[in-house]
Amino acid sequence: MILDSVGMFDAAAAFPEQLARALDVSRRAVDGAVLPQHEDIANIVLVGAGAAGQAGALVLEAVGPTIPVPIVVHRGYGVPNFVDESTLVVAISFDGETSETLEAAQDAFVDGATVVCVSGGGELQTWALANDLVHLPVMPDAPVERAAIGSLAVPVLVLLDRVGMYPGAEAWIDAAIAQATVRRNELITESNFARRLARQLGRAFPIIYGGNGPGGTAAEFWKAQFNQNAKVAAFSNQVPELTHDEIAGWGQDGDVTRQIFQVFMLRHDFEHPQVSSRLAAVEEVLVEVVGAVYVVEAAGDGLLAQLFDLELIGQFVSLHAAVEQSIDPGPVPIVSEIASRVGDS
Repeated sequence: MILDSVGMFDAAAAFPEQLARALDVSRRAVDGAVLPQHEDIANIVLVGAGAAGQAGALVLEAVGPTIPVPIVVHRGYGVPNFVDESTLVVAISFDGETSETLEAAQDAFVDGATVVCVSGGGELQTWALANDLVHLPVMPDAPVERAAIGSLAVPVLVLLDRVGMYPGAEAWIDAAIAQATVRRNELITESNFARRLARQLGRAFPIIYGGNGPGGTAAEFWKAQFNQNAKVAAFSNQVPELTHDEIAGWGQDGDVTRQIFQVFMLRHDFEHPQVSSRLAAVEEVLVEVVGAVYVVEAAGDGLLAQLFDLELIGQFVSLHAAVEQSIDPGPVPIVSEIASRVGDS
């Protein structure tokens, strides 16, 4: 009997439907909104913490190759000093109660930026409506924020499409839905590879590496999923950066590291050729100093589909890792405890 008090496995299995519903709802919400003109936007700031920040990072990687203006993800309080009346700020929060995001949105508004809020209600929505700002809903299709990456990211993608910054977003989201459906159907079978990976991981600590940009973003997502679902310390990094520093740390203590670490290498079809070569070289080094190296290949039509594909796989691997240790993947009381200790919401 699987211990899953809030339905994390069901949420992961419903990921294609989560994407589809988010697209439908976001399309209708954006169509009725008054938005800035393309030529009036000089830069874009995506504000969010936790899974909302990860959604922002996913959006940045998906639109980065084609977007005509600078775009950054901001995950803390306040906003960067460059924010002004030519900035589009998108404040993202699963429940609308994230204090960092609310403060950043309010500061951006004072600085004259165009602020669009994306949330499942809460104080962020209340504040947005009180100030006649555009608010896009995050649908309640997941029990917790970290299971809602589609509900958080899709409204932002649709918004960027409508302001001329990510043309064709709906087609790319449709491609992501198609791949998520294929992958979901594979991962809900009795003997799926996510379960096998979790069993092979056992009680080792997972390290997740990916190629610079998309692969690194997916690696960070996997890390957070392991942290919160399996309640295990996990670590992530990306190539080429880790080949300039972290790789040197694997040169000693192989007799120890082989016992406690296993590595997941996340690969996709949009890697820079040099990144691909470096990932292969890193794999050759690691097989000598860690317990195992697993290569996980993304699939799907387009960069967005492959990003979501890797992140869906990460959800399932981390959930099965929780099962292997008889851990309930849903509750993360330490997160609330830290917030209460500092008087935060």
